[in-house]
Amino acid sequence: MHELVDVSPEVRTAIDEGRPVVALETTLVAHGFPSPKGVEVGLESEAAVRAAGAVPAATGVLDGRIRVGLSEDELARFTPAARKLGPRDLAACAVAGDIGATTVGGLLVVARGLGIHFLGTGGTGGVHRGYPAPLDVSADLLALVGSPVLVACSGVKSLLDVPATMELLETLGIPVLGFRTDTLPLFYSATGGPTVPQRVEDAAAAARTAAAHWQLGGCGLLLANPPPESLDVEDLIEEAVAEADRQGVSGQAVTPFVLAHLHERSDGRTLDVNRKLIVANARLAGDVAVAFAAP
Repeated sequence: MHELVDVSPEVRTAIDEGRPVVALETTLVAHGFPSPKGVEVGLESEAAVRAAGAVPAATGVLDGRIRVGLSEDELARFTPAARKLGPRDLAACAVAGDIGATTVGGLLVVARGLGIHFLGTGGTGGVHRGYPAPLDVSADLLALVGSPVLVACSGVKSLLDVPATMELLETLGIPVLGFRTDTLPLFYSATGGPTVPQRVEDAAAAARTAAAHWQLGGCGLLLANPPPESLDVEDLIEEAVAEADRQGVSGQAVTPFVLAHLHERSDGRTLDVNRKLIVANARLAGDVAVAFAAP
């Protein structure tokens, strides 16, 4: 990959030896939780990946380099002041010498370049509510089109237009697998989403499906994992989205604004569910990566 990319010795060795590696975003560390909770969640996610038998590869931009595989001290540098990095932002952030936290879309670009096929996160982006005004569709979806990477997530972010996102996923040819579920999780809620086109019962089935899809020249996949604890906060989400619109919050700033609003208005309940589902998805990504690497 490009000379701007530094891969830790542990991650590099695992890639070279064909051992399972799971990419982890750093936006959740910087913007998903109040500091220092984000670092704690990042470390829990790494521990979950290791418990599954895979190697975690948390990724972000530090000191002019795209760093793949971060130490605890390096994770702690991803504060709320860090830039959010989609695919368009990686090179510019590195050249500028800024600190940048990867979104799913930004991380997919790096994972693709390194041959990493598995990613764990909370939820992926999609079509924002109110589309086409504003004209706001997450870069995550287009990054998935060009990246043979399976993303373990609890559906798409529930602040989005979920039915429209599912339609666009179909248009783009991105498979959505329900992990022991027939419907798409709504991030905080395990139920209530659209029907998924395919259900899988275990990590091995997900790995076989991904392998077959990629053998046919396919793109990325979503593995939708219901959150371990379900919470209905649709009323709060609508309230938060409306408040963001009232304050003129737009683009990449919407998600952290809405998450902060939810955490405050739910008395921390969404914070707890968010933490649990992120760690669960990291573990699931690790399980699938291990199954994929098995002879």
